[in-house]
Amino acid sequence: MKTNAIRMHATGGPDVLHYESVTVAAPGEGEVLLRHHAIGLNFADIYMRTGLYPPPSLPFIPGAEAAGEVLEVGAGVKGLAVGDRVAYGTGVGAYAQVRVAKAVNLVKLPKGISYETAAAMMLKGLTVHYLLRSTFRVKKGDVILLHAAAGGLGLILSQWAHALGATVIGTVSSPEKAKLARKAGCKHVIDYTKDDFAAQVKKITKGELCDVVYDGVGKTTFMGSLDCLKPLGTMVSFGNASGPVEGVNLGILATKGSLYVTRPTLATYTRTAKEIQTRAKELFKMVLSGDVAIDIGARYPLAEAAAAQTALAARKTTAATILMP
Repeated sequence: MKTNAIRMHATGGPDVLHYESVTVAAPGEGEVLLRHHAIGLNFADIYMRTGLYPPPSLPFIPGAEAAGEVLEVGAGVKGLAVGDRVAYGTGVGAYAQVRVAKAVNLVKLPKGISYETAAAMMLKGLTVHYLLRSTFRVKKGDVILLHAAAGGLGLILSQWAHALGATVIGTVSSPEKAKLARKAGCKHVIDYTKDDFAAQVKKITKGELCDVVYDGVGKTTFMGSLDCLKPLGTMVSFGNASGPVEGVNLGILATKGSLYVTRPTLATYTRTAKEIQTRAKELFKMVLSGDVAIDIGARYPLAEAAAAQTALAARKTTAATILMP
């Protein structure tokens, strides 16, 4: 079968993303043929494009998040049938109209969740689930600092943490993004382009500081984030939007209060089909209950994936961005 996809033959800038015709084989053992209806956009896509996360091989179709319908089921696949509405947030190869995917990565969509909503929330929502429920189990009364609070992941995490009874302090880069963050449950919002966020956190908490910091920005915020933590607090560095964190002296963790630091990945927390299904079930529950609303800030045609990635990298997006195949 012929289909259109975004394919890269080398790592580099947005210009390495080419919209081309590709051949899709029939699904093999444990695989499913999917027609995508919507595709998610994430910083991880940019990391693979640039080579920060080396692609498994070249040429390569990026993307790890999408939703669509099952066209064909391969041998040995159980629990899925032609016509099923499914989504995923793990694996690679999502920037395509049609693709073959591993059945173990797929979850069935409940009736109340559209393809577009699913594509905007699967990778981000599964990530939020492990951040809040596994990496650091947030409970009522905890004080959280969240960077990029108005991004697609940030808005989900803010709402979920608020529903758990935590006090969320969010950082943003504009008044417009501040409004979104407050609406999503951030009790306090800091514009990091105008204020020293660490000083503001100290002021907001009256010197008590935070139980946990969720930092998907990386290089430019890491050291300041450590200054926002209570003794024995946890620093969760889960992204590299400003570049990877390098050259950290572990002794700093001792002087700042015996801090904990972790660099988790979604892949580690979704190693089995059971883990994926369990996390997705709780994500769907939060969305269907209304505790978490999924906001789509922009839609781009799949052929314009380079422009979408450029906007995301420049922090010009709010909420989630999706690609339409």
